[in-house]
Amino acid sequence: MAKIKPPKTHSRYARTRYARKEQRAAYLFLIPAFLGLSLITYIPLIMTFIMGFTNLNVGHLIQNSPLGSFEFIGLDNYVDIFVNPRIDFLNSIKVTITFAVTAVFWSIIYAMTIALLLNRKMPARGFFRAVFYVPYVLPTAASMIAWYFLYNYDGGIINYILVQLGMEKVYFLTTASNVIPSLAVIAVWSSGNLIVIFLAGLQNVPRSYYEAADIDGANFIRRFFHITIPCMTPIIFYNMLMSLVINIQVIIPALTITKGGPGKSTMFMSYLMYMVGFRSRELGSAAAIAFVFFIVAAILAFILFATSKSWLFYEGKDERT
Repeated sequence: MAKIKPPKTHSRYARTRYARKEQRAAYLFLIPAFLGLSLITYIPLIMTFIMGFTNLNVGHLIQNSPLGSFEFIGLDNYVDIFVNPRIDFLNSIKVTITFAVTAVFWSIIYAMTIALLLNRKMPARGFFRAVFYVPYVLPTAASMIAWYFLYNYDGGIINYILVQLGMEKVYFLTTASNVIPSLAVIAVWSSGNLIVIFLAGLQNVPRSYYEAADIDGANFIRRFFHITIPCMTPIIFYNMLMSLVINIQVIIPALTITKGGPGKSTMFMSYLMYMVGFRSRELGSAAAIAFVFFIVAAILAFILFATSKSWLFYEGKDERT
């Protein structure tokens, strides 16, 4: 015997109408975000990829009909940036990755250490939190110039202190072996945002874990490595990713104080792209550098995501993800 379906009620129709209205409203509110992403991210990325296959330069843009004045030259720009000694793109990739990895590694250690100290009960804790956060909100160019005077060989405060301690002066920014570590120190010093995020994560670690560890007689080291670090791995991963994204795009130090030197030891990819595109006016080559830069950053992010599966831990799950 066929089963008789109950008649559709008015309330069911009302819920369906309400769901459709909600869906239309959601699409309507997503339009500005979609337009923003398209105009600021996706379309420029596609245009950059296309420009990399042309001989476009600034001269073409100031002509009457720029769209018909340049030609598609295939992979010539991509080959040229790797084989042209004037550009020396491989060196740029190396120094950029070296700086980014160094800055990310020490920023995480520094931010975690300061956050652990500021998470304890102490007088004027709010004041010290603000002190360590301020470098992050300072204008980057102004901070770089201030550090340039601190690092100065003849009149810098740091070298003055070293002399007073009976040590020799150091060429912080004028030798290839010292310039990347010196700039990484500035990046670490300005990582106040990571400290704030670590502080928020530390305050969410369940106190019951520490109480159980105290009952078992665990010392600070064991509590740190067996409770704090596992519970903080999602925060550590997030801070590593954000720090990587920021530091791999480094350009302000080269623009303000090093100018890509000494030699080409601070010829970061962003700065090389600026020099080729706006100083040499070779926009096609600069677009090729930009797209390869995007690929390098994506590879580093992929490596971080892939390796995180072995150490990332979420509370409440039996397996690591």
